[in-house]
Formats: sequence, C-alpha cells, structure tokens
Amino acid sequence: MQLKDITADWLKNQKFKIEKGATIKGVTVKDLTVNLDGRGEVTELWSSSWVGENGIAMAKHVYQSSTDFNVIKCWHAHQIHTDQFVVTRGKIQVGLVDIRPDSPTFLQVNSVFMGELRPRLVVIPPGIMHGWKSLSKPEVRVTNFQTEVFDPKDEIRFDWDTVLTEIWEPRNG
Repeated sequence: MQLKDITADWLKNQKFKIEKGATIKGVTVKDLTVNLDGRGEVTELWSSSWVGENGIAMAKHVYQSSTDFNVIKCWHAHQIHTDQFVVTRGKIQVGLVDIRPDSPTFLQVNSVFMGELRPRLVVIPPGIMHGWKSLSKPEVRVTNFQTEVFDPKDEIRFDWDTVLTEIWEPRNG
C-alpha cells in the first residue's frame, strides 16, 4: 500500500497503539538550548551543523504559521518531504501516527509537547501522519524548516476528527 492509497475509511478501521513519548521510528525530538543573560535570550532554532544528526536534514523551504488558541490543525502526511519545526510563541501538543505499513512502529501514536518553556525541534519524516493542537492564548506560532519546497501533490489530508480525537489534551479530571 502506498501513502496516497490511505483513505479516511481505512484510518477509521485501524487499531492504533497510543503510547507516551516520541518512540515512532525516524521521529526526532531535539531539545533546544536557551542562552539567557541580562539583556534577554537567544535560542538556536535550526542549524546546518545539525544536518545528519538524528534525521535532521537540509531545509529548502522555511515558513511560519499561526494557530489560534484551542484549534486542532491536522491530520496530514507527506510522501516526500520531512517537516522540521519549532514553536516560537506559545505551546502545542503534536500528534504523530506512523502510517508506513513497512515500519516497525506501524500504527503507533505519540504526542510531543513543545513551546517557549520547552523549546524543541521535532523532525517528522515522510509517512508520519501529524498535526497539532494550540494550547496557548491568543495563538501559537510554528516555524517549519521543510526539506522540500511545498507541493500540494506531496501531501495527503484528513479532517481533524477523522480518527484519534481522544488524544488531544488537556483532559480534566
């Protein structure tokens, strides 16, 4: 099965494995260092010196997007490009689902929390369905260092409530 062959109906009939931590094969979460002094702070978001380290790849297209508070932006996956993103304002929960049939972590689901208070770079290779929920008011800002120039033919998309609506936090109780 090819990524392009995955449908919403196929997704709805799968038994996903929901687990804590970024354990999906090929996904990298790199904690970033905040350099703080009396004048302010500097956080390195991405560096070519990191290329080759834990799946980090050369960026060919960089953009920033905003997501309003409590909005869930998902689901999508790419056939070719790798997403490599950081949060520059606010906090998000990233949802990750391995939909690569030949992967040892096929159908595994993970969540990653990241933001200003926990700066991280997350690397999401092709075949990992993903999205995020904005957890901060008034909005969050995400900067993506993609490995390819955006091409809509590279992407498959599904509505946020197609599957796994129960993974999004916060859940009270």
